Amino acid sequence: MPANALFNRPKPVMSQNHEARTAHAGPWVIDTREIGHRAGSSRAYTRRAPAPAGFGLDMIRVPEGEPVELDLLAESVVEGVLVSGTAAATLVGECVRCLDPISEQTKVEVRELYAYPDSATDASTDDDEVERVVDDLIDLEPVVRDAMLLSLPSAPLCSPDCQGLCSGCGVKWAELAPDHTHETIDPRWAALQERFGGTEEEK
Repeated sequence: MPANALFNRPKPVMSQNHEARTAHAGPWVIDTREIGHRAGSSRAYTRRAPAPAGFGLDMIRVPEGEPVELDLLAESVVEGVLVSGTAAATLVGECVRCLDPISEQTKVEVRELYAYPDSATDASTDDDEVERVVDDLIDLEPVVRDAMLLSLPSAPLCSPDCQGLCSGCGVKWAELAPDHTHETIDPRWAALQERFGGTEEEK
């Protein structure tokens, strides 16, 4: 037998199917068969997963396709698979006061139990209470997305002391002189001026 024959042997069918299945599932999915069902067995995962659409709020979000850095530990327990760790990504958005662009890093803690089918947890909880292991796979994306959403500010600011925009001209207050003002005319007087010949300056 040639010396390199052992290295050229085809992979077992089960191994080929496992790799194809994992590749098809994508970086957001973990195949629990990699961990095993024996309580206490675990495996660490470090992945870069592209953010799907809708990964954030109107004013601040993780852009679609932006990598989300996953650093997770998946541990087999009696009732399912416990996933814990962190997810990090770059946020972009707009300041709610001045509409300047915002870009910042965020990192959130992730901890979720994925219940095995027919386990006591599976039987005693509703679908929206606990995630499930489905066909030996667990989907990380909904759990990470929810953790990110809960950490996002509903009113993001470029800085805590942002003064916003002048309502009269739309320029940032930070760029205007301290004595910047706009003449405000009572709407009732404005109507009279329009009717009887304009302002004093026009006369």
